[in-house]
Amino acid sequence: MTQDTVRPSRPVAPAAPEAGWSLVLPLKPLALAKSRLAPYAGEHRPDLALSFALDTVTAALATPGVDRVLVVTRDAAAGARLASLGALVVGDEPGGGLNRALSHGTSAALALAPHAPLAALSADLPALRPAELALVLGAVPPDGRAFLPDSPGLGTTLLACTPGRPLSPAFGEGSRARHAAGGALELRLAGVESVRRDVDTGTDLDEAAALGLGPYTRALFARLSPL
Repeated sequence: MTQDTVRPSRPVAPAAPEAGWSLVLPLKPLALAKSRLAPYAGEHRPDLALSFALDTVTAALATPGVDRVLVVTRDAAAGARLASLGALVVGDEPGGGLNRALSHGTSAALALAPHAPLAALSADLPALRPAELALVLGAVPPDGRAFLPDSPGLGTTLLACTPGRPLSPAFGEGSRARHAAGGALELRLAGVESVRRDVDTGTDLDEAAALGLGPYTRALFARLSPL
């Protein structure tokens, strides 16, 4: 299915988020993460990847309706930092790519809370705001699956499902089309740009900075930005 044939989405009226959400975030080993940021950040690229995850997890844990945040990663050092914030680290990530990692994390989340609503969330949302994430979670229909496209409109930053529904993640390049083709509802919401602005390039980071970075990324961004 091509981008031109993505079915139209429909507006969704936001509601209060259902309580008890489990959020699953994938994180590559820092040595491999965010390779497209290398021209911008140089040797600080792994530190930026970690700062994105720290700010994302901090905001996610502060979001109304979120009970637990699971991070799927093989990076022990990053896992320890994220666990210190209150994240549950799923350390036995099986390899095989992003969607296998998310499926693995989903299984761990369901083992902890089998009747909780569930969402996969990008770990590179350094401007994430709890109120905006709550708005997105509150718009998920009570009997199905839904996703939020990223800022460019080709990818996905959040995929959610209600209890008893499979998450069926299909992240990666062009995931907006795949999630729509798989029957997930595309959420169209104003005022949630911090949930849509993931960061892969220096330009993306500048746009996130314009929204307002979280404290971990803000401190590193100030060192990297020209005066």
